[in-house]
Amino acid sequence: MAILQTQPQPDLRRIAGANTPHHLEHQLLDADESVRRRAAQALGTRLSSVPLLIERLGQEPQKGVRTAILESLLQLQSDDVVTGLLPLLRCGDVPIRNSVIALLQQMPKRVAPHIRALLDNRSPASRIFSIQIIEALRHPQANAWLIDLLETDPHEDVCARAIDLLGAVGDHRAVPALRAIKQRFPDKPVIQFSADVALGQIE
Repeated sequence: MAILQTQPQPDLRRIAGANTPHHLEHQLLDADESVRRRAAQALGTRLSSVPLLIERLGQEPQKGVRTAILESLLQLQSDDVVTGLLPLLRCGDVPIRNSVIALLQQMPKRVAPHIRALLDNRSPASRIFSIQIIEALRHPQANAWLIDLLETDPHEDVCARAIDLLGAVGDHRAVPALRAIKQRFPDKPVIQFSADVALGQIE
């Protein structure tokens, strides 16, 4: 009579533990690219993982894993995602920066309040950064935001950057603001020249 061999039973607790947030976040740092990619995909349902996903995006060398991270962040899209991604627009890694731009372009309603907050920041550097974001994202509200800057911002450098971008993305609604900015800064050659160029591009 044949002796039946008892098959080892799987450790159900260990299998279940493999999908816990802690385990998945640990796998996101694994040396194996495929393990990191699967972990990034699995974390696409966990809002608490947004900070780690964004941190890893800035460090991840493999395109396939970065793509998985970006897809999960798009699935999770929240204010925390936008807040975490905006600093990466200053990243020196061009592929990562371009990926972040492409992702943020897909969530304009989420991005808008953050740009508005930067535009209202007391720091001219922050306002200039907001113009760089507007330029990168080509946000639907770009024209209105830039016109508002020309009408209200007291800083010459901020206005000069806004004028340059309006020449590229603005329309006829920007013409009165461009003419008015020349009156606000009558002794600033850069403003005068930039406004004339922008008006020539729009009119």
